[in-house]
Amino acid sequence: MVTSDQKQKYIVAGLLLGILMAAMDNTIVATAMGTIVSDLGGYDKFIWVTSAYMAATMAGMPIFGKLSDMYGRKRFYVFGLAVFLIGSALCGISHNIIQLSIFRAIQGIGGGALMPIAFTIVFDIFPPERRGKMTGLLGAVFGASSVLGPLLGAYITEYITWHWIFYVNVPIGLLSLFFIVRYYKESKEHKEQKIDWGGAITLVISVVSLMFALELGGKKYQWDSIQITGLLSSFLIFILLFFLFERRAKDPIISFWLFKKRLFAASQVLALFYGATFIILTVFIPIFVQGVYGGSATSAGFILTPMMLGSVAGSAGGGIFQTKTTFRNLMFVSVVSYFAGMFLLSTLTPDTSRFLLTIYMIIVGFGMGFSFSLLPTASIHNLEPRYRGSANSTNSFLRSLGMTLGITIFGSIQNNAFTDKLKDAFKGMKGAGFQSPVNGENAQTLFQSSERAKIPSVILDKILQAMSDSITFTFTLALIPIGLAAIAVFFMGKARVKSASLEEKTKKSV
Repeated sequence: MVTSDQKQKYIVAGLLLGILMAAMDNTIVATAMGTIVSDLGGYDKFIWVTSAYMAATMAGMPIFGKLSDMYGRKRFYVFGLAVFLIGSALCGISHNIIQLSIFRAIQGIGGGALMPIAFTIVFDIFPPERRGKMTGLLGAVFGASSVLGPLLGAYITEYITWHWIFYVNVPIGLLSLFFIVRYYKESKEHKEQKIDWGGAITLVISVVSLMFALELGGKKYQWDSIQITGLLSSFLIFILLFFLFERRAKDPIISFWLFKKRLFAASQVLALFYGATFIILTVFIPIFVQGVYGGSATSAGFILTPMMLGSVAGSAGGGIFQTKTTFRNLMFVSVVSYFAGMFLLSTLTPDTSRFLLTIYMIIVGFGMGFSFSLLPTASIHNLEPRYRGSANSTNSFLRSLGMTLGITIFGSIQNNAFTDKLKDAFKGMKGAGFQSPVNGENAQTLFQSSERAKIPSVILDKILQAMSDSITFTFTLALIPIGLAAIAVFFMGKARVKSASLEEKTKKSV
């Protein structure tokens, strides 16, 4: 007979597998994108493969969070798993880039239900003194997946086939589905409410419009083109309509009254800033390793391992110490370590040793790791069960929004800085007609050892210095949102997770 403790272990195992699968999907696909495009074609449309997934995921998070509050966690977690698996299987059999983009959107719908509901289930089934450790474990898996994804994607693409970056989700998801369906028995404390259809529709349209504007702006279309202007106008119109619907709705998707709580509001701001800065680490550190150091794609994936280990340690530490001190104290440790790590990364040069880079990544990963376990818990601290799903999904939504804004803004900054520094490096060299063999548009030459070897060493050194400077300049600017995050930490107050015994002592002393 399966005991209660054993059931909880199986439930947590199912949640961990679901989070691993959903969180890793975007990074694993990004690594294989070059091979996918060469096989399916449609280079001019490949951006939709990522955009469709992210738009569906971001739009779905607050909606599924609210629905889980209204009708129960289990049914929507299982629904998310089923839709994600169907989307994964369809992605693997795609015959062109348009099909793949549509199937990725199906995946994204499922992914929007998995991550926020998983954290909420843990908060529902565990007592206060155990929630910290469990959310720390889930947060560690979320952080590790961001780093493991590129490496696994590169391995599967190189040694098997790109189709399996989608098929690999099926056995993982089915095992997660079995654990949750078999062992998770949900309480019936949910109150049916009226669905806010107006808020749901306007939120989806506004998020999709913003996503595509950010993804296509400055790439496929100029920022002042009619296409981007139209998308941004659509975002502004529908986000305003969303706020109007939410103010009038009896049971809104996003409960804005929650932002009146200092701890909740500060946690959302931190999720936005941490998401915006963490994404550039996972993107630009591998580029630095592969482009500046001249490593292979596999070594670029392995180089992120220290950051993964640091984030796992930080997430576990944040979870363990939740009952021993305040959220603010723990996040203060987080933001100091995060700021210090990012500052150290901003000092990188082509001559920086791999050992120092490893130390820097451990520090920055440790600081980031705290947010994976602390912010979801802080978001639903002292809330009634019927608000937890909505609160947690809002936190996940803002982290994802931060990642989207971060990679778009900082990506443009790095690309422009690289182009400008190349122009400065070769200004006047060999007369006015001389041009560098590498520029911001064909920088992939630096990642191809055969092409890289053709560049004279004197010229290559200047190019590598320009790439190094552009990346470290981006890391330097990332200190600004981290500094703003430090301000938000002070608004978290003195709230902390209280164990059941501590709550009893508090009641007796009153």
